[in-house]
Amino acid sequence: MDLTDSSQTDWWRRGVVYQIYPRSFADSNGDGLGDLAGIEAHLDHLQDGTAGSLGIDAIWLSPIYPSPDFDMGYDVADYVDVDPRYGTIEGFERLVAACHARGLRVILDLVLNHSSSRHAWFTASRAGRDGPYADWYLWRDSPGRTLTGKRRLPNNWRSFFGGPAWTWEPAREQFYLHTFLPEQPDLNWRHPPVRAALLDVVRTWRDRGVDGFRLDVFNTYFKDAQLRSNPRRVGGRGAWSWQRHVNDRNQPELAGALADLRRLVDEHPGGMTVGELFDGKLQDAAGYVAPHHLIFDFTLIGLPWTAAAFGGAIAARDAAFRPDRWPANVLSNHDQPRHAGRYDGPSGDARAKVAATLLATLRGTPFLYYGEELAQRNLVVPNAVAIDPPARRASFLFPWWNRDQARGPMAWRPGPGGGFTTGDPWLPLSPDAATRNVETESTDPGSVLSWYRRVIWLRRATPQLQVGDQSIVDTGDRDVLAYVRRTEGAAAVVALNFADRPATIRLPSGVGAAPGWALALSTQGRDPGTPLPAELTLDSNEALIAIGS
Repeated sequence: MDLTDSSQTDWWRRGVVYQIYPRSFADSNGDGLGDLAGIEAHLDHLQDGTAGSLGIDAIWLSPIYPSPDFDMGYDVADYVDVDPRYGTIEGFERLVAACHARGLRVILDLVLNHSSSRHAWFTASRAGRDGPYADWYLWRDSPGRTLTGKRRLPNNWRSFFGGPAWTWEPAREQFYLHTFLPEQPDLNWRHPPVRAALLDVVRTWRDRGVDGFRLDVFNTYFKDAQLRSNPRRVGGRGAWSWQRHVNDRNQPELAGALADLRRLVDEHPGGMTVGELFDGKLQDAAGYVAPHHLIFDFTLIGLPWTAAAFGGAIAARDAAFRPDRWPANVLSNHDQPRHAGRYDGPSGDARAKVAATLLATLRGTPFLYYGEELAQRNLVVPNAVAIDPPARRASFLFPWWNRDQARGPMAWRPGPGGGFTTGDPWLPLSPDAATRNVETESTDPGSVLSWYRRVIWLRRATPQLQVGDQSIVDTGDRDVLAYVRRTEGAAAVVALNFADRPATIRLPSGVGAAPGWALALSTQGRDPGTPLPAELTLDSNEALIAIGS
């Protein structure tokens, strides 16, 4: 497939993106850690051109760069190389070619707010106040001493991972800033050589065939030029929330930097970015959206499992993103508890199918997290044995959910190692991996995997589910969320029963004679093509999609 064809350049609106956490997807060499060759070996699961695959349009790879793993790859030691544990540049280029041959785009995670403290740039910068790299990071003198003789910090900013955002460097006799771990020093985006170097990273990967980027914590690139302290606030969990973070993110200079970065991405047809809005509001997210440059606002993550909660959040989002801003929809990722576990209920996997339907049919681009198609649950990993570094320091002042629990290995088949590895996996497989795996679920038409395949392929065949306008409709039952997606002359209605009971609902008028709806898919196995009455009863936890006729 020619991915540069003009008819393919709006794939970011029509398609589905699949996030791969590389160390947990598939291990090709038995060392217990997933790798690029393992990903390549399983591409047919994602897209083989038939309904036997998921029907994915792009993969997003969490960081694959060389890293000492103080933050599991989000501390980058070399921006333009591949960590040897995952493979080589040549192996990466083979993976890109294999993806493109299947019509799959490749999106890389870009971590441009901070580098690793072991990056050569920081090694040179921390050595002294002179030299070409002296100003590549945010260094400041101590403003004096406390009454007990301790050095005062430059301001009151906190690290998101606990403690002050400043660490003393004896070699320079200055503090440096780190929004996250001390091993993740923040880069100085106001220094022209830094900006040029980071934009060159974008150019390098685009030239290697990468189609787009996920921008890690992009709204923290710039801090207040005067480094003024944040105003204090009352309430919230943990010291981070005891400030209003107005001076350490969302600065005016960000717009120009994003424009430069996006201009580079746009030099090749079909490019896109999706930015991770860090600790921000819905209105902030909407303000940063541009055509084929999306923003995660995480509106849907963390909602209680009720139709009212989702309906209210979707309505607020639609209002913020209209008329032409395009949302990025996500229910799980590498930092958050898996939604199949969050929404688990007495009906087993039924809610996971409802959630899959929601994600695949809402206005916006769906982003799936690996294992989501199996309704993979969280692992149980106590903080005391966590690999996730912040989890080992969790406390009352620093509440932290151990992210290891959302990063468990993918199960491909029954048996030892679950098809993920022939060795010892870096994290344990889920306890139910013997039954919750790709091979087993592929043979079960009632499985969550089979439902994901059907609903994604229906989306691919239905333009109104891809690019249509959206309006929430009242069905007459508070536990049912329903919305209509419309393009000119075509419509689809989606009805989602969030309750563990049947619900009788009214359908809105279709595009022709009322009610004008023919069933396309139902989680309860109703016959496709059946005309639907104006009033019908949904089973408990049923998701239903109908097409206007």
